[in-house]
Amino acid sequence: MERFCCIKNSVLLSFLLLLFFFIPNCFTWNQNDDDDKWVRVPIGLVLDLGSVEGKIVRSSVSMALSDFYAIHNDYKTRVSLSVRDSHGEPLLGLASVVELLETQGVEAIIGGNSLLEAKLMAELGEKARVPVVSLNSPMSLSLSNYSYLIQVTHDSATEAKGITAFIDGFNWNSVAVVYEDHDDWRDSMQPMVDHFHENNIRIQSKIGFTVSSREDSLMDRLQKLKDLGTTVFVVHLSEVIATRLFPCVEKLGMMGDGFAWILTARSMSSLHESVDDFSKEAMEGVVGFKSYIPMSKELHNFTLRWRRSLPVEEVIEGETTRLSISGVWAHDIAWALASAAEVTRMPNISSTFLEAITESRIKGLSGDFQLNDKMLLSDKFEIVNMIGSGERRIGFWNSNGSFSNRRHLSSTHDKLETIIWPGGSAQSPKGSIRRESDRKKLRVLVTSSNRFPRLMKKDKYDAAVGDITITSNRSTYVDFTLPFTEMGLGIVAAKERSMWVFFEPLTPDLWITSAAFFVLTGIIVWLIERPENPEFQGSWPQQIGVVLWFGFSTLVYAHREKLKHNLSRFVVTVWVFAVLILVTSYTATLTSMMTVQQIRFNSNEDYVGHLSGSHIANAALTNSSLRAMRLLGLNTSEDYAQALLNKTVSYIVSELPYLKVVLGEYPAHFLMLKTQSTTNGFGFMFQKGSEMVHTVSREIAKLRTSERLNEMERRWFDKQLPYTTDDTSNPITLYRFRGLFMITGVSFAIALAVLLILWLQERWEILVNSANIFLSRRLRHFMIHFTRTIHPSPLDDPIGENAVQMAQRNRP
Repeated sequence: MERFCCIKNSVLLSFLLLLFFFIPNCFTWNQNDDDDKWVRVPIGLVLDLGSVEGKIVRSSVSMALSDFYAIHNDYKTRVSLSVRDSHGEPLLGLASVVELLETQGVEAIIGGNSLLEAKLMAELGEKARVPVVSLNSPMSLSLSNYSYLIQVTHDSATEAKGITAFIDGFNWNSVAVVYEDHDDWRDSMQPMVDHFHENNIRIQSKIGFTVSSREDSLMDRLQKLKDLGTTVFVVHLSEVIATRLFPCVEKLGMMGDGFAWILTARSMSSLHESVDDFSKEAMEGVVGFKSYIPMSKELHNFTLRWRRSLPVEEVIEGETTRLSISGVWAHDIAWALASAAEVTRMPNISSTFLEAITESRIKGLSGDFQLNDKMLLSDKFEIVNMIGSGERRIGFWNSNGSFSNRRHLSSTHDKLETIIWPGGSAQSPKGSIRRESDRKKLRVLVTSSNRFPRLMKKDKYDAAVGDITITSNRSTYVDFTLPFTEMGLGIVAAKERSMWVFFEPLTPDLWITSAAFFVLTGIIVWLIERPENPEFQGSWPQQIGVVLWFGFSTLVYAHREKLKHNLSRFVVTVWVFAVLILVTSYTATLTSMMTVQQIRFNSNEDYVGHLSGSHIANAALTNSSLRAMRLLGLNTSEDYAQALLNKTVSYIVSELPYLKVVLGEYPAHFLMLKTQSTTNGFGFMFQKGSEMVHTVSREIAKLRTSERLNEMERRWFDKQLPYTTDDTSNPITLYRFRGLFMITGVSFAIALAVLLILWLQERWEILVNSANIFLSRRLRHFMIHFTRTIHPSPLDDPIGENAVQMAQRNRP
């Protein structure tokens, strides 16, 4: 028995050792075999992993890929996720995308649920030619230019129609909009605001809150809305602000009978089960629009399995117990990416990854997945009523423009389920229906600084009217309509009538240099041609005339003398080329100067005029392009004209409407030199949030479209203004043409050098003989002088010479 146990233990030990060495080798073989069999397709996932939405999307994508490859086990590709945490910061998200592209070589990016993030990631995707899938980012025209961006979100236009129809169905003709003062929320709100105006729903007020808004600020601004008599509110806020807003609303008694609160789909999608019961109860009676996805067996099963996969701590804390709309979309996008990855690796398939994604046709959790113009829009909305800490479905808004519930379809809200409004009443609020007798007469402010009265008459709209420039700083405190005048600044100067304008295209030093080269050309040609060409011979006055005539006749290519030497032809060819450039440049500059007035301004001596007290003109005159040292403030159009005519100022910088008045009054004396689009023109000014801004802007747009605004402008300015907006032309300087004259001068020097060599070659023997004779004579004279110095002769002595002469005289 003991022996049997020993044998048994030995066999067991051997078996365990065999398993120890064999099993890892089996696993290694299988893994290597899979790596060889599958093609890895890296995909980047950039999310705010600290947020509830980020956690939902991450887990949904991971589960979706597992399900996809469990079904399509025979596929040769496998999507490999690389997850990065943006921490809710767009720049960190951008850095994550850069890192994924450089180190992982990802072929697509999922991320960018805010407008700024979507723009930044789309910009990188455009450069790298990598598709970027943005989940639940707001629709915006600024994103339409990115060809590699795919948006999955709800249809804000359809939602706007639904909310408008809902409000109109209760005969509410005015609402207040409470929104989050952030780019994402402002942009996504605009279609709804525009639809309100198109359907004559007046916006009594728009108030914006930020994440940093304090409770006292919320209470104060809400109280002002209550004082205005506002009873119907459309709320477009994130969960962070909404959960702080509604407790304040309840404290102010604005969640009682007679009030109506409507939440947009973006607001509803940001609300999660992590919202505390106190905030939920404060929202009782609120009506919300939600992107609707019909329940299916697949969606139900996936949701159950997704909940079971959640970490225990998240389930206990109640953060992510409900699958959001973004989670459903993320599942379908993951399937579309996995399917596209397989398609692009198929033989005889030339589609790009982007084309494969856009052409994907799958049955997803949200229904039939099919992109339209690189967008997947949810165009059906569920309407819910917040009751207690939950919500109750009361109906649907369909893309065909009708309300419905499970039993009826209607173009009005009548077929919706009963709504329990704030205060617990089923009676719908009446809203703030304003009668004509209740309309207040608002005062119109006419600006006291209206120094150009022809621009401004009393207006029929309740607003501040006058020459009010639209600026970004002013827009912080008030709202402006569309501009009703041309935008920007301009420069006006007096017309010059000089009879010497033809001298102005060239500077004096260039005139002198050009004249010198004309003469030099004639002299060099004369030196080359004179020995053999009779036309360059004759008396000195004739030859001087030929030199000057030939040189200046090249200006118009009128020289008639026939050249016989190749060297002179070379000189003339080079000079004619230079003359051609000079003449064409002169002609172009003169033409420009005849049509465009030139400013000659000395910043140390001359003055620049501007409208006294105009901050816009002052700011323009201090920048780099219009900087002036000496400024002169003027008050009226007459001041403008007098200052220019008596040359008190060299020119005037002011806003275009003011300058057009001056040009219309004095069309023969002044000229518009230049314009700059540095301002937004004149507009009507209203209190911040006034509902009349869009009404007046719409009327201005109609006037502009119907050409009536142009007719009004012509009446203001009397006639069509003869001005140009081209840049002023400057004279051509010698410095700009120094290269041309350098080439010409070098060519002339070469010609002279060759001429000298030829001349020396022809007269070499004569020169050598002359040099020899000269040198021999100088040598002989030197030798005689040297001999006399060494051996002086008696005859060389003056005394001896005198004695000889006396002896000769005494000889008989």
